[in-house]
Order: sequence, then structure tokens, then C-alpha cells
Amino acid sequence: MTDKRPPIPPFSEETALLKVQAAEDAWNTRDPETIALAYTEDSQWRDRDVFLNGRKEIAEFLTDKWERELDYKLRKQLWAHTGNRIAVRFEYEYHDAGGQWFRAYGNENWEFDENGLMRKRYASINDLPITADERRIATAVEVPAERGPAHTASGTARGYVAG
Repeated sequence: MTDKRPPIPPFSEETALLKVQAAEDAWNTRDPETIALAYTEDSQWRDRDVFLNGRKEIAEFLTDKWERELDYKLRKQLWAHTGNRIAVRFEYEYHDAGGQWFRAYGNENWEFDENGLMRKRYASINDLPITADERRIATAVEVPAERGPAHTASGTARGYVAG
């Protein structure tokens, strides 16, 4: 039986927003094995200068990522959608083992199969060193319903300032 990961394409604004929220919620768990299940078995990734193929490589990459990027908190925002594709902008904050905080900014392009699994993910990301006082993302991940219109191109969320 084929895995299905609703919502499935083609995406409306409503279903694209749901997909973005589901991705944000999943990534904030920092559970690589569970997150990898949202991708096709042969999913293709580019994350910065790293190229990955398949769930196993994705899970290994995420495991390594969160061993380095501590207290990771992410916010995603829908940028555009059409058919089976979604584009998002995002920012996340984390610190390294030495206590230096960073804010990472980026864009992702996603392509989904007919079952709603992501088959392609292309991410461009830049990191900015920040102080703990400059953090913008709340230290506790809010319940999505508390965040209101956080994921529209013009919306902002409590604890997140689009910039």
C-alpha cells in the first residue's frame, strides 16, 4: 500500500498552508526518522551545498544537523504554490555547543508526488550570528491555533517577525 500524506496536490491556498504548517510542526519535533517519512523513498534534496537522495540519507543528515544546531526553533511561511509545488520562506534559530546563537534565513522549493509525499526539496540558507537578546522566535513552540494567520505571505506570528 502506498503511503499518503494529506493534503495531496493540486494545492489550494488553504491546503498549501496546511502543508507548510505540517512541515513546520514536524521539523520542530527534531525527530529525523519521523520527518523522513514525509518524503518519497527516492526524494532528492539540496540543502545549502549538500545533495541527498532518499529517506535514509535525509534522516542521517537531520540527525547530524540537530547534533550541531541546538535548541532549534523554526518558522515557515508560505510564499507561493501551484499544482504540486510549494515555495516557502523560513527562518530558524539555534546555538552551537559553544553557546553562539544563529538565525538562519532561507527559501525552499518543494515538489510533491500524487500521494502528498515530497519528492524534491531545494533549500538555500544563510546564517547570521546573533546574541541571545536578538532572538525573535519564542523559546517555546506555540500551538499552531494560537498563532493566527502566521503562514500567509503577509502574516506574522507571535514570536516570529517576518523580515
